[in-house]
Amino acid sequence: MPQKPLRVELLSHTPDPLSLIYASFRQCYHAGFVADMWPKLLAGEIEREKQAQFVSSVLESGHDSPVEHVSFTFAVEGISRACSHQIVRHRIASYSQQSQRYVTDTMDYVIPPAIEKIPEAKARFEKFMEDVSEAYGDLRDILVEHGRESKANEDARFVLPQAAETKIVITMNCRSLLHFFNLRCCTRAQWEVRKVADAMLRECRKALPAIFDAAGARCEQLGYCPESERFACGRYPTRAELLNKA
Repeated sequence: MPQKPLRVELLSHTPDPLSLIYASFRQCYHAGFVADMWPKLLAGEIEREKQAQFVSSVLESGHDSPVEHVSFTFAVEGISRACSHQIVRHRIASYSQQSQRYVTDTMDYVIPPAIEKIPEAKARFEKFMEDVSEAYGDLRDILVEHGRESKANEDARFVLPQAAETKIVITMNCRSLLHFFNLRCCTRAQWEVRKVADAMLRECRKALPAIFDAAGARCEQLGYCPESERFACGRYPTRAELLNKA
């Protein structure tokens, strides 16, 4: 029952993502049919730098719906059930998560850094994980003995904790990802989901810098914190503070 480290892998994304977004934006402002432009884009007749500049300029106007045509798919492991519950609250996305009904060989777990750095807290946490794992195994065996058999796992899993490690495949379009990064890269986000978001953002920046180089916590784009003074972390002045100075 070991502690499981975080791993985030980009499995796939829409082919030619920059050109597809460029073509989608152009259709909004272009009298012709972008399908006629598409072969030229794929052949490199319109420079990628020119495409990126056009896309960036339109995004600055606030028009961002065409980026929904491109999606990214990630495989994530080494996160807790507590973390996955936060991620799946982002509803414009698709998820495929490891089942606790069918995967029963081990119970890996995630330990919060604040607990891990305190020896007595870490020892107590690990002891509890051992106890839970033992209780889970005992309950499963008892249920099998009483005829529950293949259904034993689905009842025994009720004792598994929020710390139990899970694996999940996530697909989001670019617009959903930008919103996800706005919220989850913020220093006020819970440490584990922020760690996942930061790792996903690094992969997105490699694959599609024109869209994601400026992505991240909302304050980094605005230059001020959109939260009230009560919730601001102090990295940036709040909007109210800026207005008071003006």
